[in-house]
Amino acid sequence: MKKLIFLLLVSCTIVASAQTTETAKPKLYNPTADAKADLEAAVQQAAKEGKHVLVQAGGNWCSWCILFHNKVTSNDTLKAVLEKNYISYHLNYSPENKNEAVFASLGYPERFGFPVFIILDGKGNRLHTQNSAYLEEGKGHSTRAVLEFFTHWSPAAIDPKSYQKAAKGK
Repeated sequence: MKKLIFLLLVSCTIVASAQTTETAKPKLYNPTADAKADLEAAVQQAAKEGKHVLVQAGGNWCSWCILFHNKVTSNDTLKAVLEKNYISYHLNYSPENKNEAVFASLGYPERFGFPVFIILDGKGNRLHTQNSAYLEEGKGHSTRAVLEFFTHWSPAAIDPKSYQKAAKGK
């Protein structure tokens, strides 16, 4: 009887632990969000602040999506470049809500797998779609590659005035 009670307690502990772990996972993506309205708001905010919109498309089911988010938010350099140049938005793709109309309006970026990144300017124009495979390194993402991606698609990097000033200085 004692063995049975002990096994029951161990089983309950394992189940409770698993449930705690499940609820502790970050929920970056909102399947019930109005993605079209959210993106329009992000574009308006980007225009007002002189930034671009970084759309990270994926889902709470996507371990690489969570890894990327954790990398960017825990690395001070990446976080600073992101906050200086972009308004971030997590675009949900899941069985509950595939946001098909929004993905279609963005040129079907899901063809690259997840996460996939879409850069929009302050007018909502799609500037670039980034396959995340090119940012990966080992079992995570390369700090150098992510930093280059953020830097190369920043507002200053695509502003012709940045290059005209450099040419005049020579």
